[in-house]
Amino acid sequence: MSRKGAKSLALALATLFVLPELFSYWLRCRFLGRDRAFQNSCQLLGLVPGTVGQYLRRAFLVRTLRYCHPSVTVEWGACLTKVDAVLEENVYIGPHSHLGLVHVEPEVLIGAGVHVPSGGRTHTFVDPETPLREQPSERRQVRIGAGSWIGSSAVVMADVGRNTIVGAGAVVTKPLPDWTIAAGVPARVVKHRGSVIGH
Repeated sequence: MSRKGAKSLALALATLFVLPELFSYWLRCRFLGRDRAFQNSCQLLGLVPGTVGQYLRRAFLVRTLRYCHPSVTVEWGACLTKVDAVLEENVYIGPHSHLGLVHVEPEVLIGAGVHVPSGGRTHTFVDPETPLREQPSERRQVRIGAGSWIGSSAVVMADVGRNTIVGAGAVVTKPLPDWTIAAGVPARVVKHRGSVIGH
């Protein structure tokens, strides 16, 4: 059997194993709402380590996310919280990462412990008399461009251009252009990759 055939068979078997969780998810959607039911399932499946866990998560996400390519890898402990997220071809999400409303384009690598909330205004604090949890919020989709690499423990609250590198521990508060390297808190462009490789 070819490698591609073996992967297809493994995904089919994983789908059989996650059928009870898929059924539970669809049932819980009626009572909890799609995002909360989805997050609960992701947290549960995130506990399964190794290659088995990767296939179980993939089988679930392909059938629940707005779009998830069958080549996506989501590591142990990672959690997605918004069912309208999009994960394109050959995306890798490192262990213990936390992703909200995102569109991750093809060939993106996301390191361990990366946080991508649903934009930079998921919590506001305009009224000092109102508890933070009751104040208005604004969620928007964060796009991570194709071929980009997000370093471990980065926080990404704004769009990242194509083929851009975000340094470990950086905090992205403003959009980053294509073909750049950004680092720091807040993140700023420290180098243009195009000037090195002729783009």
